[in-house]
Amino acid sequence: VQLQASGGGLVQPGGSLTLSCAASGRTFSTNTLGWFRQAPGKEREFVGNIRLSGNMKNYAGSVKGRFTISRDNAKNTVYLQMSSLKPEDTAVYYCAASRLSLITSEARREDNYDVWGQGTLVTVSS
Repeated sequence: VQLQASGGGLVQPGGSLTLSCAASGRTFSTNTLGWFRQAPGKEREFVGNIRLSGNMKNYAGSVKGRFTISRDNAKNTVYLQMSSLKPEDTAVYYCAASRLSLITSEARREDNYDVWGQGTLVTVSS
């Protein structure tokens, strides 16, 4: 499977932005899609994930209630809808795919993901 992340850009604090992660290739082998981010000078961190079987979702505490993951099966695309954005949300956002059907704690581990997209930059600034 290949992943293409897009939708990043500059947004003001309090604003909204939606990122897309389009999958192609052997998409039937994917059971979990995750979103991660890496802020300047910091390590990459878990943002959220969707387990495709059962449509179960999980979010990091820092984004819960502000970010929502959704999917469009017809387009093989997963979205990260971000609202009430803060300057600390500034980062390169990555989507990642796993063959595993990951539960909460496992989904936060980067080494459980097999394929990564190229990242898209989100800058929250006035």
